[in-house]
Amino acid sequence: MRMPWAALALVFLWCSRSNAQTPFYQGKTITIVVGTKAGDVYDLYPRMLAPYLTKYIAGNPNVIIQNVAGAASLIAANQVYSVSKPDGLTLGAIYPALYFEQLVKRPEVKFDWTKFNWIGSTVTSNQLMYMRADTPYKSIEDIHRASTPPKCGATGVTSTGYYLPKLLDEAIGTKFDIVSGYQAGQDIDLAVERGEIQCRAFTITAYFAREPFISWRKKNFVRVLFQTGTKRDGRLKEVPTIYELMDKYKTSENIRRLAKVVLASGDFGRPIVAPPGVPADRIKILRDAFDKSVNDPTLLAEAEKRQLEMDPESSAELESLAKEVMVASPDVVERMKKILGM
Repeated sequence: MRMPWAALALVFLWCSRSNAQTPFYQGKTITIVVGTKAGDVYDLYPRMLAPYLTKYIAGNPNVIIQNVAGAASLIAANQVYSVSKPDGLTLGAIYPALYFEQLVKRPEVKFDWTKFNWIGSTVTSNQLMYMRADTPYKSIEDIHRASTPPKCGATGVTSTGYYLPKLLDEAIGTKFDIVSGYQAGQDIDLAVERGEIQCRAFTITAYFAREPFISWRKKNFVRVLFQTGTKRDGRLKEVPTIYELMDKYKTSENIRRLAKVVLASGDFGRPIVAPPGVPADRIKILRDAFDKSVNDPTLLAEAEKRQLEMDPESSAELESLAKEVMVASPDVVERMKKILGM
């Protein structure tokens, strides 16, 4: 017996509505490509965030972490931007200073900083430099006067460990010897413990969030020599800021403009990005889920327990900042090339 046309139409209508009501992310997996090793603070934030994204995305997709360490997360950024499908199922957790690489036109760069889909950042990241306490370098002034420069470790030229000491060299005339090419921050810290190098520049958040720094502070194994930020961090009240040092050493205005572009990386913090071309409705879903996640009381309590600061920035703030830094003047770009050894 044939089904009446009216009944058949109702079946088709029911099926189409059923399909329309099925969330895109239902039954799917989102991969966050993290540009460092597991256990690094850049890795801890997305791992903490993942279950909350699941909670706030309709369809409750699985969210997993894929660690792609190397080249200060340049490899991960290139992978997310140029290799992954623009379907909203791949995100990147990348270093905030990768725009340096694009500004100086490094051929390895396969992304356009302004064309990433910015999802949000969990925290702004002012930085510091620690130095082994048993070295002759008790202050920045000691480094300024030293005939033998201290050795600091870095993962790559867009890691804080590289560009921050180089910026200080340019701004106040210090001399640091940068040993680059470590795969991740933990490798640098191990090298410091072994005495291969003496110092590292990285984020204040990481310094107060995890080992070995908690134990190091108790043992007075290291001291902090300077910090970024326009004012001193409450936990580092005796440590001068880079702006105080530039005032003391009467840094020129053109170098201060360079510092402004370089230190904007701290405002990018720990960004989460998606590749260009992802449908706008999926980007909105991801951004809304991020915003809800970073304001979830349970996540905030978990972050406090883990000693992970939370100071989130929205996608709109990051998008605006990305456009701002990418119009740096030719003079600033040339000085940046000098810092990066080009």
